[in-house]
Formats: sequence, C-alpha cells, structure tokens
Amino acid sequence: MPKLIPIIGMEVHVELSTASKMFCSCPNNPDETKPNTNICEICTAQPGTLPVPNKEAIVSTVKISKALGATVRELSKFDRKHYFYPDLPKGYQISQYDEPIGEHVVLDLEFAPEENIRDTAHIGVRRIHLEEDTAKLFHDTKGTLVDFNRAGAPLVEIVTDPDFMSALEAKTYCQELRTLLRALKVSDADMEKGHMRCEANISVQKAGSFEIVDGEVKPLNGETLNSKVELKNLNSFKAVEKGIEFEIERQTKMIENGETWVQQTRGWNEDEEVTVLQRTKENAADYRYFPEPDIPPFHPRKIAGTFSLPELPQEKRKRFEEEY
Repeated sequence: MPKLIPIIGMEVHVELSTASKMFCSCPNNPDETKPNTNICEICTAQPGTLPVPNKEAIVSTVKISKALGATVRELSKFDRKHYFYPDLPKGYQISQYDEPIGEHVVLDLEFAPEENIRDTAHIGVRRIHLEEDTAKLFHDTKGTLVDFNRAGAPLVEIVTDPDFMSALEAKTYCQELRTLLRALKVSDADMEKGHMRCEANISVQKAGSFEIVDGEVKPLNGETLNSKVELKNLNSFKAVEKGIEFEIERQTKMIENGETWVQQTRGWNEDEEVTVLQRTKENAADYRYFPEPDIPPFHPRKIAGTFSLPELPQEKRKRFEEEY
C-alpha cells in the first residue's frame, strides 16, 4: 500500500463585535436569549428593502487583513451567494467571491521537535472576506423554529490553502488566530458561543498522486484523487483536533478497503466522537454568484491607511524572548 498523505485546509468564520448588524441598524447581539428581538425588515428580507453596509465591519476586516500580513485589495465588492435553506430568508447570502477585502499571505507556524511534526508549517491564507451571518434553527419533535436575531450579523471568513498536514497544525493555527482577533478587539472569538467557528476540508491522497498549485490540489500522471470532506460543528480546539484525526483515520480505512466516497459535508458528533454525513457538497457554480446590485464596489486599501495596528501577539512574544 502506498504512503497516504492527509491534506487539510481551514475555513474560520468570525462574528465581529460591531454595535449593529452588517446591512441594517439592528443591534448586533447574536447571544440575545429572547428569540426574534433584534430584527427588522432588512434582516428578515421583507420585499423592497435595501442593504446599507456597516463601515465599522469593513474597517475591522481590513484590520484583520493587515494584521495577518495579507494584501488589502484596491477594489472590493459584495456578491450574492444563492442557496435555499430556512435560516436564509432572502434565498441568497450577501457575501464576497472573486474580489475579497484581503488575500494571499503565507503564515509560519513553528513547532518544537518533540511534537513529532514539521518544525515549521507554511500556511497560505487565500482570502479574507466579509459577509452576513444566517439565522439560527432550533429542531425538536414538533418541527423547526427560526430565530432571526443572528441573521445579518457581520461575519468574516478566513480561508486557507490546503497546506496543513496534521490535526495539531490545524488546531495551532486556530489558536493563533483567536489570539490575534482578541488582540485587535474585533471579536470576542468565543468558540463555545459560536463567535468563532472552524471548519476543515480534509482529504487523504496517495503520495505522488497530486500536487498543490495556487491552493488547488491537482492530480498527477492521470491519477483520480479522493474526494474532500468538509467537516463542521468544530466548536472547540479539542474538537478541531479530534474531528480531523477521526476523519483522516476514517478515510484511510476506506482507501485501504478499496472504497470511494463523494464530496460531502459531515458534522462532528462530540458525544460519540465520530463524524456523521450531513449532505453532499456543493461547488461554487451551484451557488450562482453574481455581483450584489444594491451595493457599489468600495476601496479597502484607502481604509487601511487610516489606522495603525497595536503590537501583535507574535511580535510581543518575540520581544519578550529578546528582552527577558
């Protein structure tokens, strides 16, 4: 049996701590316990309403991009991402696709030799974009209820290339990211409250059967690659590590048994410590992206020159090591 290599990419969603929601003036308080309190005609998608972007949320996203060392784009725009689900009242999500706010940077994660992985992992961050959050669904034996308090909350998505090779690398990246977000004071980043949600894209491939080009896994020598699995419900650093480890082991056993699978989304069941099938996975074409006609393009790079960053956690660690 040829050597099998795990390939992992991360998508992290971060709820911003702005006073109001992304496209309306409703209070941004996703933790409100009384259902459907902070809602209006815009975040419940009533006919004839128009979105107005939240400047504070755009500034926070530019701060995150600068702090990560990403390129802040000269021009950016919002797009419509179409899918039909009860937590999305418009039938589409206002998001960003081909012109995000920040893009293209490589982050270095360093590890001690005793951790038995690479000394340094070079992780490409492909994009940092801004979108609106969805509503919350509550399921019971009588049916499903929808709470729109979270609908329209500003949400930053940070997408990496498939550059992680272990669950420990992915967990460490998420921990470093949370530390940075809190230092910037753009989000509480409490995973147990859903302020920071981590998702992993995982596939296991035969050594020599692939190459990674511009963040995409490409087959070599006519090989057929195994499908990737998107893993959700990772609401703690422990869940990130254990969920990825389980999925790597599950896919490895299937390959050894000659089994195949389709691209899919799975959830992490923390009680049983297993992944469970949720749905087959869509591709970008299925979302029918097109530019949001009600919001004009904007210039993030101009915003980037209006503020300075505080001393960042990695810089502070380095200074402490040198001084003490």
